[in-house]
Amino acid sequence: MDRPDQLEPTPAPSRGTRLRRLVPAATAALSGVLLYVSFPPRPLWWLAMPAFALLGWVLRGRGWKAALGLGYLFGLGFLLPLLVWTGVEVGPGPWLALVVIEAVFVALVGVGVAAVSRLPGWPVWAAALWTAGEAARARAPFGGFPWGKIAFGQADGVFLPLAAVGGTPVLGFAVVLCGFGLYEAVRLALQWRHTREVRRSAAALALLSVAVPVVAAVAARPLVSDKAENGTVTVAAIQGNVPRLGLDFNAQRRAVLDYHARETLRLAAEVKAGNVTRPDFVLWPENSSDIDPFANPDAAAVIEDAAKAIGVPISVGGVVERDGKLYNEQILWDPVKGPTQTYDKRQVQPFGEYLPLRSLIGAINSEWTSMVRQDFSRGGKPGVFDVGGTEVGLATCYEAAFDWAVRDTVTHGAQLISVPSNNATFDRSEMTYQQLAMSRVRAVEHSRTVTVPVTSGVSAIIMPDGRITQKTGMFVADSLVQKVPLRSSETPATRMGILPEIALVLVAAGGLAWAIGAGVRGRRAQA
Repeated sequence: MDRPDQLEPTPAPSRGTRLRRLVPAATAALSGVLLYVSFPPRPLWWLAMPAFALLGWVLRGRGWKAALGLGYLFGLGFLLPLLVWTGVEVGPGPWLALVVIEAVFVALVGVGVAAVSRLPGWPVWAAALWTAGEAARARAPFGGFPWGKIAFGQADGVFLPLAAVGGTPVLGFAVVLCGFGLYEAVRLALQWRHTREVRRSAAALALLSVAVPVVAAVAARPLVSDKAENGTVTVAAIQGNVPRLGLDFNAQRRAVLDYHARETLRLAAEVKAGNVTRPDFVLWPENSSDIDPFANPDAAAVIEDAAKAIGVPISVGGVVERDGKLYNEQILWDPVKGPTQTYDKRQVQPFGEYLPLRSLIGAINSEWTSMVRQDFSRGGKPGVFDVGGTEVGLATCYEAAFDWAVRDTVTHGAQLISVPSNNATFDRSEMTYQQLAMSRVRAVEHSRTVTVPVTSGVSAIIMPDGRITQKTGMFVADSLVQKVPLRSSETPATRMGILPEIALVLVAAGGLAWAIGAGVRGRRAQA
């Protein structure tokens, strides 16, 4: 018998073998990029299905270590290009740090998908796991970051009516289920071609995974309507523009205020000349008055002059200091009574409006702490302004990404929704179009007109069926005036709130428990 040191060495894998081993990793990363391409501003929503089909192929039957790595590569391929706008003005450090953290959630979902991929009907369990991953990302860390929810890439897609059924969780679940079901159907078709043997139940489940989401979306169409239930109002959205792009636009805060007042005065002249219908109220964007009008009489005078000129209330986005605390506030400014109602933003943006771990971040790079010199405080009440009997819900900019922040304006009586925003910091990046798509999804989710006044664009008016009827360009001064429907009925998504998401998380947990239990039983049987 040969001694161990006399055995021939194992031959090194050939170049072709090494390249084949790279195929799953390359596919995972590229399918993530494919998912990114399905998001706005591109109307290629349907690419999400082949992206998840490829992910299903990569993950099916993998061990947890391989699935973790492949899931992470998918997350990087998706989130690196999707969130590049977060580094437009501050450099790649925060952008890369955000993506590295967010991709961990996707990696963990990848492990779960690999685990359930051996179960009957695995596309259902896998899609539910993706929804659970999105639910976690929307809540942690630092209050969560829902950007990149699959639902937000479907504003132009056939699945959009499902937003009215169960909100973004159900819409996203349907898309992911369809993608995984597509892969399973192709896999079984190839198996049939080679072996002529496929279990009927498996084939039926695969086909249902593709067909049911589509049929459900078609069946949900009657929930989508732009008919007025409580009459109409004429609304004006003002886009005043900013003096210059980037973070330093704040250095000319008075100019930003003056620009929005000037555009409102121009609109007032058009109304007086009979060229434009007088609006019932005017909506200014977030940060349209970064000068506190309660502490600075000159800023208050500018707003008051604009309100008197147009002759109707203006919702002004201000930065207000009260009791030593800073608030991102919407102020309803009446032409006769002055400021009458306020709403303080509740979901403030980490690293944009407040700085978590300030001392640690300052130790890494002192310049990063200077971007947020003083933290904004959170408001405590839903934002609904009563404007002459019309209930206007308010979700300020970043809040549009959070299900609860939009829904509770409707449950508190909002007949239309306004999403005042400030995107000037992010230059001409895709961020504006990604956020606009969110507002379109919210319009269908709650069956409400959504107005989006933005400092620098793109401002828009969105019907309750998700259609954009008017929009501005970027970095131009403009105004949008339109008669829009008021609605008070609640969609199933509005009524149920978080319940569909909880149900899908429980489905994910059930599938994962089943997979773990089956694995334990299998190992015991082999022992």
